[in-house]
Amino acid sequence: MRENETHSLPGIAMLLVLLLGLLACAATLVFGAASQSVVLIILAALLGLVLVVMLGGFYMVEPNQAAVLSLFGKYVGTVKETGLRWNNPFYASKKISLRTRNFESSKLKVNDLEGSPIEIAAVVVWQVVDSAEAVYNVDDYESFVHIQSEAALRAMAINYPYDQHEEGKISLRSHATEISKHLTEEIQERLAQAGVTVMEARISHLAYAPEIAQAMLQRQQASAIIAARTRIVEGAVSMVEMALSELSKRNVVDLDPERRAAMVSNLLVVLCGERGTQPIVNTGSIY
Repeated sequence: MRENETHSLPGIAMLLVLLLGLLACAATLVFGAASQSVVLIILAALLGLVLVVMLGGFYMVEPNQAAVLSLFGKYVGTVKETGLRWNNPFYASKKISLRTRNFESSKLKVNDLEGSPIEIAAVVVWQVVDSAEAVYNVDDYESFVHIQSEAALRAMAINYPYDQHEEGKISLRSHATEISKHLTEEIQERLAQAGVTVMEARISHLAYAPEIAQAMLQRQQASAIIAARTRIVEGAVSMVEMALSELSKRNVVDLDPERRAAMVSNLLVVLCGERGTQPIVNTGSIY
């Protein structure tokens, strides 16, 4: 099923024509009754009946709206011309919005790639681009969009871990752009048959499930401490190396291996300690 755009007649012009026709029928009916002409009376009555039936062909189309027309269950076409329109009065018309819409899914509880239970929700921005598919390919396209979007969100969430534990690995929390793109593609694939295009899909809520939230918080804190300590040690080693290199280059002091090791130890304690160190000044000989 594909959308087939069809044309309609201007409603205002057709309304004037039908009103004039009804006035003419009324005048003919009066004239036929006055002249006692049975033929004129019958013709005026039949024509008036036809014109009254034709009045049922009017419908209104608003901006960014389409009217899907069918004749006795057969799809005829889609009218997108706005304003008061007129078509065959036997056509059945179903209005469908072409405006951009969005909705936020409910909070879903799923397991991520590592098996940890998480809560996740998404905002989906979508639009109907094929009115015929939206009306005839699915029973209720709005409900179809909501259900399939949540199903796509579940399928996407199980493919990624909640947090990035390895360098270069995509996670739900740290790679918003990649996750949004994957989610959009996942939803679009499911909604293609409903004549709907997905303009954007992004995560609006992401959290660990309450039963493991505290444990995961401790894990995140431990990971943050380890990462911070790693950076501190790397920086401290570089600074110690630079200090020894400059002392040796400028011939400030000549240290034997034992005192070099002691100096390295002291510098690492100063640079890596959590608290400020209290120096001890040696006022005597270094020997």
